[in-house]
Order: sequence, then structure tokens, then C-alpha cells
Amino acid sequence: MAPYTPPVVNWRTHLTLLLLALVYIFSYIDRQVIAVLIEPIKHDFNATDTEMGLLSGLAFGLLYAVLGVPVGKLADKYNRRNIVAICCGLWSLATLACGIAAQFWQLLLARMSVAVGEAGGMAPSISAVSDLYPKERRSLVISLFMMGPHLGVLIGLALGAWIAQEYGWRHTFVFFGVPGMVLALLVWLLGKEPRRGAFDDAQAQALAQQEALAHKNESLWREVLRLLKVKAFRRLALACGLAGLAGYGYGVWTPSFLVRTHELTLAHAGLLFGVASGVGAVFGALFSGWLCDRLMRRDERWQLGLPALGVLLGLPCTLAFILWPAGGHWMLGSLRVPHALAFAPLAAFFTSWWPSLSYSAVSQMVRASERAVAAALLNFFLTLLGSGFGPFVTGLLSDALLPSLGGDEALRWALAIVIALMLPSGLWMLGAMRPFIAQRKALAGVAHPA
Repeated sequence: MAPYTPPVVNWRTHLTLLLLALVYIFSYIDRQVIAVLIEPIKHDFNATDTEMGLLSGLAFGLLYAVLGVPVGKLADKYNRRNIVAICCGLWSLATLACGIAAQFWQLLLARMSVAVGEAGGMAPSISAVSDLYPKERRSLVISLFMMGPHLGVLIGLALGAWIAQEYGWRHTFVFFGVPGMVLALLVWLLGKEPRRGAFDDAQAQALAQQEALAHKNESLWREVLRLLKVKAFRRLALACGLAGLAGYGYGVWTPSFLVRTHELTLAHAGLLFGVASGVGAVFGALFSGWLCDRLMRRDERWQLGLPALGVLLGLPCTLAFILWPAGGHWMLGSLRVPHALAFAPLAAFFTSWWPSLSYSAVSQMVRASERAVAAALLNFFLTLLGSGFGPFVTGLLSDALLPSLGGDEALRWALAIVIALMLPSGLWMLGAMRPFIAQRKALAGVAHPA
């Protein structure tokens, strides 16, 4: 047998990581910018909170979740770089279409088209990033890649709110759609397609080849069922789904909450929340990736223990931000900053731990030949419950509480109810720790999977 020789990490490796991270940033901008456009779109189309929750959540999340898994299956067989580039071009074009929609149903269809394109971005990227660098650096590298949502929040909310206030909500979609098409071309021309399992050791690669041959003609449905039988994956997927429901509901509706309850302008709400949450989340993601790689050398249970800790610490910080009384504020020049906003960067710091570390955990509990499907399946739970139902359920609760609490307080308590789901999410992550270790041993040929 030829000696094991892992590939060299060079400038093109770093460039590919950068391009894939930029694609993820733009995908999240196109997904998240709707948060600062809820109020003007609602006004223009005379829509309810429930209808806006459908537009910002379920219409996007359902298609994104359902299509992501089949695209993940394709990414486990074909060139992942090309799939990402094509899908980036498609969703950027659909974002442009959102800006020219003349009626609510047209905007709804355009948002659904954005979901169709974005369904092919996440899983192929996670699979490729996992093969770009050695596995002992995987948590940090995936954390760097997963800064996309946090930077997307910062750019999408802050810049998107300003564009919407100065030029109108339609120009916001156009402004973010055009660069995405340019980025798609750069990924196609300059990105690198890494060899699958390139940094796995010789024994792991041999086992992966045997596994790939055994499941060569396996259907997507059977592969999904086989992955769902893995106890660690099943528990982590449910935990991420609940955390996603809380996180997406919070992220999409908080700018409207700041406008209604703390009486900020749209531009100021987007700027303050975007900067506070974006900066806190960027530092949190980098810190958690670095810390997880160090702690994993001592005890592999930290791969899931650390994201669970982040969720449980983020819960009281997020509730404090939502429930803090309105009225008190600081002045930052001419900008009024509500006292409640002091909790936003702290909440973002802790809640940024779980997404990247969860995807890293999934990449370590499956073979290299099925990482894209596994990532897509995790993304299915996260997107369906999170992006799909998070904004929709929050809007539905807000409308339901409106008669008894009034407009300002209805949205506040709807957010608080949704955010409380972070508690069972953290507990499910803790419950996945022991099965995760058993599954890791099974992949190394030491024990049976759990």
C-alpha cells in the first residue's frame, strides 16, 4: 500500500475558503435582508404579520429544506465547486426579481425562487471546506466559513436598512443581487475542488472506500433513513431545529420589534441591531472554533458540549434584551441607543457557538463520501423549523396576542415565547454527547455505531 500523503495547504486552498465564505455571506444577506424590509413591504402591500411571516419564513424555508437534501446527494457525487457557483448565480438572479415584484404573490414566488437557488449552497460548501484542511483544524475552519450568517446579519441589516430608507425596499434587493452573480463567476473560475477525505488517515480512507462500495447504489431515501438511525445525529438535528426556530424568529422580527417598541427608525434599528449582533457573533464564532479545537484534544465530548453551553448561556441574554423595559437610552452622538441593546452583542456571542460546531460535529460522525448529504439533512431540520417556521410562528403569535396586549407588547411576548425553545435545544445537545463518542469510535472501526 502506498504511504499516506495528505495534500498541501496553499494559497488556492485559502482562496477557495474565502470565496465559499463570501458566497455564504451573500446567501445570508439575501435571506436576512427581508428582516429590515418587513415594515415597508407590509405597508406597501397592506399585509398582516402572519403574511409577512409566511413571506420571510415558511415560503423560503420549506423549499430550501426540501431541496437541500437532493442537492447534497448530487454534491457527494459531482463537483461541489461548480454546484455552489451555479446555485449562487440562480439565487442572486431571484433576489433581483424580488425588487421588481409588482404584487405580493409575485414577491412570494421570487422569495421561493431564492430558496431554490440557496438550497444548493450550504451542503456542498460544508463538504468541500471539510476536505480543504486537516481535521484537527476543522472546527476553526468551519467556524470561519460559518461567520457568513453573522456578517450577513451585520451587512444585510445595517446597510440594507439604510438603502431601504434612502431609496426604497426594491433597491435593496437589486443592490445585493448583482454582486452575487459576479461572485458566482469567481467561484467557477478560481475555486478549488478538493479530493474527498483528503486529510483522513489511511485506515479511515480504506474504511470509507469499503462503505462507499457497500452503498454505491443506495437511494437518497435509504441514505437519509440510515443517517437518521445514528442516535447522535438524530438528537443533534432536533436540537439545531429548535435553536434555529428561536434564532430565525428572533433575527427576522427584532428590527420590527425595535421600531415598534423602542420607537427607532428603520435605518437606526437595522444599524444598531446589525452591528451589535454581527460584531458579537463574529467574535463568538471565532472564539468557539478556536476553543473547541483545543478542548477536543483532551475530550471529544466538547464538540457538542460547547455548543450546548453556548445555547444555554445565550438564552438569558436574549430574553433580557427582549424583555428589558422600553424608555431608557444612551445618546451616541445624535443616535439614541436603547439600554436593552447592551444585551444584544452578549446574546450573539454565545448563540454563535452552536451552528458552526454542530456542522463540524456532523462532518466528524459520517464518512467523507456522505458529508454533503449529512450536512444537507442537518440543514433540513435547521431550515424547516428555523427559517421556515421561526418567522412564521413568531408572526402568528404576534397576531394572536394583538387583541389582548396591543401592537408593541404582542411582538415582544411572541419573541420571548419563541426564544424559550433554546432551553430544550441545549438539553438535547447535551444528550447527544455520549452517542457522538460512540459513533466516532464506530467510524474508526472500534465499536458499533450508536
